[in-house]
Amino acid sequence: MANDPETLRIDPGEIGGWPILRIDYPTDPKCIAALLPPGLEPADTADVHLSIYNVPVSDEPEYGVVVKVDALYRGTKGGYALAYGIDQESAVYISKDTNGQPKFLAEIEYFRNGDGVRARCGHAGYTFIEFQGRTKGAAALPGSFTDRDYWIKVSRAVGFAEKSYDFPPHVVVVKADYEPVHRIAVEGELRLLESPWDPIATLLPVRGAVRAQLTLDRPIERSITLEGALDPDAFWPFVDTIGSSRWPGSRGGPKRPA
Repeated sequence: MANDPETLRIDPGEIGGWPILRIDYPTDPKCIAALLPPGLEPADTADVHLSIYNVPVSDEPEYGVVVKVDALYRGTKGGYALAYGIDQESAVYISKDTNGQPKFLAEIEYFRNGDGVRARCGHAGYTFIEFQGRTKGAAALPGSFTDRDYWIKVSRAVGFAEKSYDFPPHVVVVKADYEPVHRIAVEGELRLLESPWDPIATLLPVRGAVRAQLTLDRPIERSITLEGALDPDAFWPFVDTIGSSRWPGSRGGPKRPA
């Protein structure tokens, strides 16, 4: 039964079944538009979606943070993934090489103690996200839903040849169906901190009310498919990114000052 404590019971020490801390907030539409490569378009909303989690991957806990923004691909709304910061190195490079998932190593703290909820996300010595809040009781469950995410698979040509690729940019579509199990409302403070490695504070500032929940959903079906190619010349300004994220960068590092 949804939101039933017995259904949600976790045996002591169990690493599965942790709820995801989902935080959503509106930003300036022009900020999202500046980060979308040609072939993806702004949606009718300009929300940023943060997911801070602990899930078992390869039979051990993976702490992570996902940063997505509203976007359209071929007229269908989804979330364009800018960053997947995780603490499990074994999953970083295979995810990027295989599916274009923008994963990089990060330091993640996330826990609930009683009605307190806290999270902190750091990378390369900089904290870029902090959240501190308190639970406010069960929230209404939505109906079954579909998440649609957009990743970019691309490989520059060996030797940094100008506008050359070993594999030109393609969109990867991740479609996942879920049945909601659990929703807990959370009130708290979200702090976006300036960082040259994860410039969320400067590139996606908060421009409205912040919404937060603890969520648990039962996966029904998931697919990852290679979709259409993007214009390789138009994509070239987006090929330099910070680490394995899709934040704008220069030869894999922070963006140089203009």
